[in-house]
Amino acid sequence: MTRASQAQASPANWKPMNTNWRPMNKSQLEPAAKAKVDNMTLVYRRTVFQLNFNQTIRNEGKFRKRQKDDLVVVVQVHNRLENLKLLIESLRRARGIETVLLVFSHDHWSPEINQVVTAIDFCPVLQIFFPFSIQLYPQEFPGNDPRDCPRDMPKNSALHLGCNNAEYPDSFGHYREAKFSQTKHHWWWKLHFVWEKVKVLRGHNGLVLLIEDDHYLSPDFYHLLKKMSSLKRQQCPDCDVLSLGAYGHVGYASKANKVEVKAWKSTEHNMGMALGRETYRKLIGCTDTFCTYDDYNWDWSLQHLTVACLPSFWKVMVSEAPRIFHAGECGMHHNKACMPSGQNTMIDRVLQSSSNQLFPKNLLITKRLPAVGVSPHVKNGGWGDIRDHELCKSYRKLH
Repeated sequence: MTRASQAQASPANWKPMNTNWRPMNKSQLEPAAKAKVDNMTLVYRRTVFQLNFNQTIRNEGKFRKRQKDDLVVVVQVHNRLENLKLLIESLRRARGIETVLLVFSHDHWSPEINQVVTAIDFCPVLQIFFPFSIQLYPQEFPGNDPRDCPRDMPKNSALHLGCNNAEYPDSFGHYREAKFSQTKHHWWWKLHFVWEKVKVLRGHNGLVLLIEDDHYLSPDFYHLLKKMSSLKRQQCPDCDVLSLGAYGHVGYASKANKVEVKAWKSTEHNMGMALGRETYRKLIGCTDTFCTYDDYNWDWSLQHLTVACLPSFWKVMVSEAPRIFHAGECGMHHNKACMPSGQNTMIDRVLQSSSNQLFPKNLLITKRLPAVGVSPHVKNGGWGDIRDHELCKSYRKLH
């Protein structure tokens, strides 16, 4: 997924997508009068609406012992089938997974991905679908409207041309690109939909763990979260977020039972974030700030919230030995070929070599650092279009 903390890619430094760009004139926009929506797109839209309404939970009858406020794991899924298969395999191996509600939030309809998800037999599963994806709106906002301004067109030229969003370039003078806008939209919609609209989670007072389709979890991630949740109640009631670990594959020796309490940083703690309803309510109260901040990254936008809107700086409890790993080294900001299986092999070696360190009986807080506000050191742009702002803000009002 989009993540400037990994790619360090700012729209200010992106290379133009079309290096042979030439000025356009109004006549070139005329043929783009509203495109006709094809039948398959309409089928997708109806299907997504119906599935989000029905909210069928697979394997529900098979796992009736699941407690009401037990862990919910929400996976944000795009279109990376091989990564997703590896994530699912890691979940399959996790002890206690049968008590978890596993929610897949998709922004791309794929029969192959659906087949893999519907084959899961080790826990209850729910699929939800982002209803404003590029796939569902291929020729209009929030997808790629042919009447929108080209990314690198100067504002004065855009105003003269009269393209849709001429008044709203980002902080670097660039116009929106749907593929970069979608991830932040999906993340915020998913957050609201899971907490407010998933019927089985009404009144849910447990944790929701947020992960992505290119993550990989340790066999004891559920065990560790239970221990961390208990430790939070006893020794850190003001911790806002629990994190399964920061980046970097480290050995577990002497660290597997240790956690730190510190200020939340998007560059360190955006993987495997677990939060409760109180933290969610504070976040959703900052909808306007999140949705208007000119950064296409959801995690850097959250970093902005911690200093600009939330009632206090976020405090995170994070595992010193990670129980979550980033297994994806390709995507929007990477040109290399996707080889998630190689990354997975490296992660498995770390877990196997540390297997006797997993499932600690007790956890120890080794550091308590003050939760000092951390501002994003740069605004990445890509989120200047007022239509993105208003759509993002509208999710809170959805019924």
